[in-house]
Amino acid sequence: MSGKLNKKNLIFIGAPGAGKGTFAGALKAVHPVAHISTGDLLRDEVKRGTELGRTAGELMKAGKLVPDQIVADMVRARLQQPDCDGGFILDGYPRTIRQAELLDEVLKDLGRTLDRVVYIKVADEVILQRLTARVSCKNCKAIYNKIFMPPKQEGVCDACGGELIQRADDSLETAQGRLKVFYDQTSPLIELYQSRGLIFEITELDLDKASKQLLAELEA
Repeated sequence: MSGKLNKKNLIFIGAPGAGKGTFAGALKAVHPVAHISTGDLLRDEVKRGTELGRTAGELMKAGKLVPDQIVADMVRARLQQPDCDGGFILDGYPRTIRQAELLDEVLKDLGRTLDRVVYIKVADEVILQRLTARVSCKNCKAIYNKIFMPPKQEGVCDACGGELIQRADDSLETAQGRLKVFYDQTSPLIELYQSRGLIFEITELDLDKASKQLLAELEA
């Protein structure tokens, strides 16, 4: 039986395909933490038609980036919801030093502290292999990986029988570009949190072993 979660306010950092969502799911299965992805947050605010959502929606329709301050305000609102009382995982946020500064302000205002920044460090060749092996269902959008999580029948979705396709943004060229952006934006962020003594690095590829290491760290 798992112990008490002593470090519960978390950031998960990792390249696209590193497994942030997978680790978040493994932690949530044991402890009641809120998993917060800013992409999901943006979509939810837009869907609910909140003031922030309307502003963000108009910008996205115009093909513009949503300003860091608006995203920080969305994160602030989300962290005040009751399910965050047991802890939270910020998945892939912040991505830049500016976003980290805004998050510092949000946490200070809410009287919350950051307990750990979990850096899921996976070799580039593994990341590229994972990203370029990804296929998704044309109908229900379910995602598979031809290497790590293949469908039962090649090219056919297990869930709805739809056709599995590779999206243009899962090509090798695009994957390499996403990896470069991650390193350009996030390396300074890792250094920042390292200087604060907050980084916990995961390099183990086996999910069960890595999850046990993570739990041991957060429950210590």
